[in-house]
Amino acid sequence: MKGTSIALVFLLTASSALAQGGAQPRGMPDWGVGIEGQRKADLGNGFYRNPIMAGDHPDPSILKDGGDYYMTFSSFDAYPGLVIWHSRDLVNWQPVGPALFKNVGSVWAPDLVRHRGRYYIYFPGIGPYRSNYVVWADDIRGPWSEPIDLKIGRIDPGHAVGPDGRRYLFLSAGYRVPLADDGLSVAGPETKIYDGWKYPEDWIVEGFAQEGPKIAKHGDYYYMVLAEGGTAGPPTGHMIVAARSKSIDGPWDNAPNNPIVRTRSPAEYWWSKGHGTLVEGPGGGWFIVYHAYENGFYNLGRQTLLEPIEWTNDGWFRVTAPDASRPIPKPAVGTKSSGPAGTAPHGMPLSDDFSTNRMGIQWSFYKGTVTDKERYRYEKNSLVIKARGTSPSDSSPLWFVTGDHAYEIEVEIERDPGATAGLLLFYNQRLYAGLGYSAGNFIMHSYGLDRLQAKPRDVDRILHIRLRNDRHIVTIHYSVDGEHWIKYDRGMEVSGYHHNVGYDFLSLRPALYAAGTGEVRFRKFTYRALVGL
Repeated sequence: MKGTSIALVFLLTASSALAQGGAQPRGMPDWGVGIEGQRKADLGNGFYRNPIMAGDHPDPSILKDGGDYYMTFSSFDAYPGLVIWHSRDLVNWQPVGPALFKNVGSVWAPDLVRHRGRYYIYFPGIGPYRSNYVVWADDIRGPWSEPIDLKIGRIDPGHAVGPDGRRYLFLSAGYRVPLADDGLSVAGPETKIYDGWKYPEDWIVEGFAQEGPKIAKHGDYYYMVLAEGGTAGPPTGHMIVAARSKSIDGPWDNAPNNPIVRTRSPAEYWWSKGHGTLVEGPGGGWFIVYHAYENGFYNLGRQTLLEPIEWTNDGWFRVTAPDASRPIPKPAVGTKSSGPAGTAPHGMPLSDDFSTNRMGIQWSFYKGTVTDKERYRYEKNSLVIKARGTSPSDSSPLWFVTGDHAYEIEVEIERDPGATAGLLLFYNQRLYAGLGYSAGNFIMHSYGLDRLQAKPRDVDRILHIRLRNDRHIVTIHYSVDGEHWIKYDRGMEVSGYHHNVGYDFLSLRPALYAAGTGEVRFRKFTYRALVGL
């Protein structure tokens, strides 16, 4: 469907949603309601509302593979990492599984590609030793190889193939490096090939930060889509720009309509829009996927958005939806692919009875390592974790991503005498909130501080904890039997638990922790989105 048609349909069906001030028309749902009340993009009426991936799914890299689409994201400090998701309609996504198990540092913007029947993910690992790596598999579902060190710096590799079949990685700051034919090593030095697009000096941005180059071939041109302006900071900073060349070697001409996507005012719903990738939809139309922060919900991290584009008569492209925050027609189905046949419900349950192993699909360890497989086991509908460290800050908590504005979580915990355990909202080792308990104390975790308090006499080794996050307002209840609940006399406000305060490019996530000595058993974890509050 051409962009003008998309815009016309949009205006005819939802014109009142575009009124100044952005109020939703009466009776129109905010988002679709999915599993456990989780919000989802599909509105069930032929439209979707961004984000297509709620919660922290930054730097999306998308692959069209016949009638299937696969997407992965920066996993940063979560291990297992590089979780791959699958879709047939670009709107509803289901997890496939992780591709990375060995800790090589914080994993930044990856690129998922298929070349000559084999799948590759190129990505930076940011740590004391900083480099770029590749993992590969002959089946998208794995097994995936161990990470191979390409021994090159910079960040955000974007894979491209020239007309002669030679392979390249485009990198941050306008550099490019050739790859060997198998894609598993570098075949030459880095060279500067592009200087970026210079935005007006009076724009409020975080910094130039030319990064995230993704290459798409369309017609006679290679198109480079990249980010500038910084990742977070001012909401008007991050942006998507484009350049093109008839040769993979350049020169690269900047798009006359740059920036392609940008937050122009802090009054907009989506902030810091950047890291775009072009993809052909199931009906032949084209789209751009990118990430952005949600106004008022920085602590959910960067979420993945989808917008339709149209190719203009001069061979450039532009987005066509009047507003990325409003309902948009779902991608059309045509004859160019098998379309969304067999599309499954979006997402997955986040409640877990621990009867099956969901490591890497849902759960991951903060700054985990391959040794974590020896740290946990499943036993009689319990997740048993060996204690580590002394507090949430050094115990490598187990966490997962959520994209809901309000939710409630609950778990039953049984700890060994020397263990300390609890239920958290965890951002990083400096910022977390929740309740823990040990042999002698309750521990109030707030703002990254661990405050010891007297433990009620009837609390021993088993404790049920319930935590509610209602649009940043956190309340806690506890119970010794799971039936009679007592409100904990401390509430918190957690809207500031995000990158602009605590760095690390993460999100605030539900988490379990086990510190001290011995083991901790977690049972009956439940998640419930609080819809309509």
